[in-house]
Order: sequence, then C-alpha cells, then structure tokens
Amino acid sequence: MIGGTTTWLALLSLIVAMLASGHAILYKNDNRATVAWVGVIWLAPLLGSLLYLLLGINRIRRRAHALRGTLPRIQGERDLDAYLPNVLEQFVPQSLLPLSRLSNRVARQPLLGGNTLTVLHNGDQAYPAMLTAIRSARESITLSTYIFNRDRVGREFVDALSEARQRGVAIRVLVDAVGLRYSMPSIEGLLKRDSIPTAKFMPARLPWLVRFMNLRNHRKLLVVDGHKGFIGGMNIAAGNVLDETTHHPIRDIHFEVEGPVVSEMQAVFAEDWLFAVGEDLRHRAFFPIPRTPGASLARIVADGPDENYDTLRQILLGALNAAQHRIAIMTPYFLPDASLQDALGAAALRGVQVDVILPEKNNLSLVSWAIEAQLAPMMRWGVQFHFRPGPFDHSKLFTVDGQWAMIGSANWDPRSLSLNFECNLECYDEWFVQSLESHFRDCLVESQAVDSTWQKRFTLARRLRNGLARLLTPYL
Repeated sequence: MIGGTTTWLALLSLIVAMLASGHAILYKNDNRATVAWVGVIWLAPLLGSLLYLLLGINRIRRRAHALRGTLPRIQGERDLDAYLPNVLEQFVPQSLLPLSRLSNRVARQPLLGGNTLTVLHNGDQAYPAMLTAIRSARESITLSTYIFNRDRVGREFVDALSEARQRGVAIRVLVDAVGLRYSMPSIEGLLKRDSIPTAKFMPARLPWLVRFMNLRNHRKLLVVDGHKGFIGGMNIAAGNVLDETTHHPIRDIHFEVEGPVVSEMQAVFAEDWLFAVGEDLRHRAFFPIPRTPGASLARIVADGPDENYDTLRQILLGALNAAQHRIAIMTPYFLPDASLQDALGAAALRGVQVDVILPEKNNLSLVSWAIEAQLAPMMRWGVQFHFRPGPFDHSKLFTVDGQWAMIGSANWDPRSLSLNFECNLECYDEWFVQSLESHFRDCLVESQAVDSTWQKRFTLARRLRNGLARLLTPYL
C-alpha cells in the first residue's frame, strides 16, 4: 500500500514538473529566468512547481486585459491630425528621428506641435498654479492622482473643487484606492460631503490588503477646461511644500502644459474614468477645440499592463540607444531590468556621458538595499551615479543630448514599467530640455558622486542583505 502511494506521488510529481517546465519554456522570455525556474521545478519536486505557480507566472497583464481590454479607445471628439507636424524631419533633430519613429509605432498617441511646457518645482510652485487653474475653470476639471492626503493641501484642493462645482463646472476626480489610504481618515469623506463626483480606481474587497496590490493607477493628471494640463510625479500632500515644516518633506517636479497634447492627457483620463465608472466623457466640455500657444513637439505616453504593456520601456531603450553625447536621469526608485542596464552601460561605453541622480536616503528601505546591489556592474561600464542629500527627492526626469525629454509619473522600476498604470510626456524642444538640464546640473552640484570603492567598504552582512533584496526586484 505504501509502495503504491509512493509510486502515485512520484508519477504526480513528474507530471506536474513536466507541465510547469513546459509553461516556463513557452512563456518566459528571459532565458536566464527560464533556466532558473526549470531548475527549481525539477530540483524541488512539487514544491518547486508550487513556487512557480505562485511566483513565476505573471498574471498581472492577463488580469489587466480581462479588466480593461474591451474598453474602447478614447481620443475625444476632436481630430488631432491638424496638429501633426507636416514634415517631422524639419522639427526633430536628425539623430533623434529613429527614436521618434519608434515612439510613433509603440505609443498610442501621435506627436503633436503647438505646445508649451513650464517647469514647476515642488508643491511651492505646483500647487498654487494648479489651484489657480481650478479656481478659474469655466467648463470642466478632471483630476487623477495616486495619493490625495487629507491635510492642509488636500483640504485646499477640495475647497477649490467645491467652489468650481458650485459655479457649474463639470468635475471628475479619480483617486487610486491604495493612495487614498495613505492618510486616515481619507479625503474621500470631504469629497463626498461637497458632492464632488469622485471614483476610486480598483478598490479592494479586503481593505487591509489594498497596500499590497498591483494594477495601481499611478498617474498624476489635472486638466482644466480641456486646455490647461498638469502632469508629473507629484501627489497631493503637504509634504511637497518645502516652505512649510513637515515631518517628511519631499522634493518633486511637476509641469504645466498647454496645447493640443492636453487633449491626449484628457483622453488618458477619460479611458480610466470609463473603466472606473462607466461614464463616457467624449463631449465638448472635456474635449474643446485645441489651442496652439507654443511650438513644442510633445506626445503622451500611456503605459500599463494592458494594451499599453511595455510601451514605456521600449521608448526608454530607444532613447538610450539614440543618445550621442549625454544622458541625465533622476528617479527615486532605480531598479532597471537587464535590458535597460545593458543599454545604459552600452551608452557609457560608447562615450556618452551618463549621469543618474538618486536620493541619498530612500523612503523605502527594501528598495534602497536592492538599488545598492545593482549599481556596481553599471559603474564598471562608466555610468556615473550621484546621491542627492535630503529632503527625499521624488523627481522623475530623463533627458538626452539636450534635445529630448521624458517626464511624468513613471519610475525606473518594475512596478512602474510592468505592474502599474503610468502616464508620461515625451517632448522634443531644445529650450525646454535645456531648462531641465539646468535643474539637473544644480542638483548635481549638491550631490555626492559614487566612487569605485563605495561598495568595497560594505560589510559582508550588508552585501548579503542587498543581494537578498535584489532577488525581490520584480516585486518591488
């Protein structure tokens, strides 16, 4: 009897291992990951297959497709063809034409002319500009944010939105269900009190699990009257106002945008709102005829684990490969995958000056440890890393050769590039990019460059800790 049971268990283990191995071979694109999982599956019978079932299968994209894949694509009422540059070669630098063609193929939105972009530093500049726009609204306001704290700043936004609603402005507010819980009690009660139309993105059935869910809406978008937009990485929280004393001050950078590209921002919001609420916003109040106040070429790059999967990573790779002189990157969470690490290293080996500014002290310890474990190979290739002292810097920007920039909500980590919904803006404008590089150089002056002996001074315990944290990179 015992022998028969053992035989059946062995047969079951063999069948399960064959099925799990076959799945890994068919669906894992990274050969190293495939070999590792197949090894675990066969070296740890049944347990290895169970681990692969729990951790090795990427269900994020499939779940996102199931939730959002049938939604119609929203471009608004307006045909944007009139705002396309007639001859792209006349407006895009020759060296960046391959990058623009790549973006045309993988992004869902076209590159549009006639825009202006303004840099806003910290909540000290961003919040007054955003509140002024809300208070001047006449037709519509759409606001999407990840964190909306119930503090002085959050209440000021609620008051401004409430006053606009009383004036008859059409308002829609979308807050991620995770971000909504960063302050308790949440801002939701005040929004409901003032009858401001509000929706939560992907609420959890079990609230205590909500902080650990993926498929989060990490986008930060504000569009007023369909003409003025704000985009970047800044949440709505008092900690972003550096002139005030807070326990956890946060540096950040945000952007005011005008021009046809605002219609693309609105289209991203409208798709999210349709998913969350079921209401179609395609009418004149939200999509008026665009204005052309400037000359910047820009496009919105929406990224997420749905039909936009891998869009941003492909554009990042294209930009790194197109760089000829210099690359500047600022991000709080720097955990690029192997392809992005190789592209950064290859650029440095080609003679491109590659500088990356990271916070000296990260607000997420596990992420900080994983970052420390990843820097050494890129440093050997010539990538220069710099740690900026506090306050914690949440800024996200990426420039190439002083002529191209990517700004928005996404970090250089798996959560932004694979697991969550992000919204970035790609821009070809030498004047605007130079203003970003000027800010970057100012940050560089006060940052500490990482030298080749930095990691050699780590204790064995610290290196082991960092190595273990690096194994969790796909989930951070």
